[in-house]
Parts: sequence; C-alpha cells; structure tokens
Amino acid sequence: MTENCSHDCGSCQQDCASRDLHEPLHNLSRVGKVYGVVSGKGGVGKSLVTSLLAVQLQKQGVQAAILDADITGPSIPKMFGAKGKITGTEDSGFFPVTSRSGIEMVSTNFLLDHDTDPVVWRGPIIAGTVKQFWGSMLWDDIDVMLVDMPPGTGDVPLTVFQSLPLDGVIIVTSPQDLVSMIVTKAVRMAELMHVPIVGLIENMAYFRCPNCGSEHAIFGKSHIEQVAAEHGLKVLARLPIDPALTALCDAGKIEDYDGQLLADVANDLK
Repeated sequence: MTENCSHDCGSCQQDCASRDLHEPLHNLSRVGKVYGVVSGKGGVGKSLVTSLLAVQLQKQGVQAAILDADITGPSIPKMFGAKGKITGTEDSGFFPVTSRSGIEMVSTNFLLDHDTDPVVWRGPIIAGTVKQFWGSMLWDDIDVMLVDMPPGTGDVPLTVFQSLPLDGVIIVTSPQDLVSMIVTKAVRMAELMHVPIVGLIENMAYFRCPNCGSEHAIFGKSHIEQVAAEHGLKVLARLPIDPALTALCDAGKIEDYDGQLLADVANDLK
C-alpha cells in the first residue's frame, strides 16, 4: 500500500498487497477451487476442454461447476443438451442450471427465449454479467469451478482475472504456426495479472486412423513442446480429432463420453 492510498482499488494502477478487486460470492454459496480456461484466439476448443474437464471431475466424485463467461458466444449448454432457465430473484439469489450428472452451470443461453437469439450487449454490460454469474448465483458446495472464457485479452478475460479468485488458468491451443504468438499473449496476460498457469492443452493435435492406428497431423506439425519450453510451462495433454466425441457434443450428450481424455488433468485440479 502506498503512503497516500485512497483505498479505491478500482481506479488504482499500483500493484500492492492490499489490492483486492474480487467480487464476493453470495453468502449462501461455497466454491472451492476456480480455474479459467483461456486462449489467445477463438476456435481452438476452450468449451470442449472445459466440458470434458467438468465431466471427468464429476465422474471422479468431485462436484464441478461451469461458469460460461463467453457471454456473446456461449456453447456450454449445447454440449450438455441443457435447456433449463436460471430461476430466483436478485434479493434471494439465482439458481444455476444442473446437468444430468449434477454439474452446475450458468450461461447467457439460460436467460434467452431461444438459444439462437443474439446477445447484442456492450462491454460494460457483458463484464457486469460475468460478475453476476459469480456473485449472485447460489452455488451449492462446489469443489471445482471451471470458467470458460472468450478468446483474447479484452473486457471479459480482464474481468475474470480481476474479479474471480482464480487458482490458475489452463491455456488451450492448436497445432498451427501462429501457436507461439497466441500462447505468448495468454501467458503474458496471466503473468501481468499474477495468476498461475496450470499448463497447456493442445486440441486437434492429430487424427488416429481407425483402421491402421497411425497418427496424422491434419493441421500441421505440433510445436507445443517447444512453446511450453520457451515459457517454462507443462504440457497437460494433446487431444486428438475424434469424430465420435464431436458427435456427442453436437447431440448435447458430452456426459455420455466414456473415454479417459483429460482424466489425469482433472485429477490434478482437485
């Protein structure tokens, strides 16, 4: 704290021990660990990774929750086939939607009349919605919450980094030549906000032929090990292109996935 501190952290640029912008939880909520799932660009599979981790945590007996912070492009409800609505009042708190396996979720699609309705909101409203998703919901004894963030380093990622007590972030990427630049942006933002980086997950890393079992790098040679070494990070997993998993997501049945993708990663998040 500086000598002339005004205690107005919202407008302060100083980095001091007393600085705390975290949005408080509802007094009836309890959330244990919180992890953000981030990327420097869109289309790399953040929502898939978020959903798979939640499913694996739930299978391991850990109460999981998903805060879908991709306010204008939510896809979590689709993957789980969830059609419920958020209920409750501002005074008493709001109830998240619960999936078939018991995963608690909040998403803007649970506020819309139709899931294809566009969310045409400006930045401050979007950032405020993320804070409400965290602080106004009645989260029921959550062990691990996963926050599915939109791509980039704009309003929503900044709001999540500042307003939620993140235990760490998982960076999702894909095997393309731009991967180094994309990962670096996400890494530098996390470092700037003093949030630990759990590690990297490479999605669409390869396709395994169902006939011969050989692996094919559809999107080019992976650079994930090199990029991880440059930043001193751990490669958590490399996910294959799996048409069967894609079909489950499209059908809203990701909870029916019976494989072990990300099971070890989920175990480490507990």
